[in-house]
Amino acid sequence: MKLLPTLFAGAALALSAVAAQAEVRFGVMNESYPPFFAKDASGEWHGWEIDLMNAVCAEMKEKCSIVDISWDGLIPALESKKFDVIWSSMSNTAERSKVIDFTDKYYNTPSTLIGPKDQKPGATAEDVKGKTIGIQVSTIQSEYYKKYFAGAAEEKTYQTLDEAFQDLASGRIDYVFGDSLALDAFLKSDGGKDCCAKMGDVADDKEILGAGVSGGLRKEDTELKAKLNAAIAVVRANGQYDAITKKYFDFDIYGAK
Repeated sequence: MKLLPTLFAGAALALSAVAAQAEVRFGVMNESYPPFFAKDASGEWHGWEIDLMNAVCAEMKEKCSIVDISWDGLIPALESKKFDVIWSSMSNTAERSKVIDFTDKYYNTPSTLIGPKDQKPGATAEDVKGKTIGIQVSTIQSEYYKKYFAGAAEEKTYQTLDEAFQDLASGRIDYVFGDSLALDAFLKSDGGKDCCAKMGDVADDKEILGAGVSGGLRKEDTELKAKLNAAIAVVRANGQYDAITKKYFDFDIYGAK
């Protein structure tokens, strides 16, 4: 999607109008979530979301750093000011918005079920009846399970998706339910390509699955929100977003909504 030149100019003006901070600390989940973020052997973070963060920080002309926290500790750590913005593939949902604020969306992908290759495809309550679904704790997929699958299938929760993938590959659970891109990365890996396949995307529910992935902020940090939104708009408009995305994906991950 191409942004109008007036939007580009407006975003650039907004960037120049907000005062710089001493440092902007980005909170990231402390496990690998390829291709969005992963830490290499030297302790450096890499991935699509890290590249986007660097581009946004450059547009803001801010010094930025990464603080890594467990997934279920991200919102509490933000509230206790251990960092300034959650930048960790967190969906903007109505429930989370009661507690924190969000930037504009920077990507959006569907939620998906994967299972053994010999499993019949399907992603409805009828399809998963009597089965066990592996889901990472404190995720939108866990909330979706409660509404749509709880009466049909058993939920097994995990601190990390990697743990769920291991149980799926070894036959201890029947499905893993998560974001389509993270699950697709597993299906292409050595551990996933032989055992497992996509069962299907679940029906959308905007109230639970949200309006896309955004940066999470404390509600009072309105100036930082304005500056982040302006930088995201500039990066989208000047081609940096597309250039970063093409390094990792062969399709548009921004989404229609």
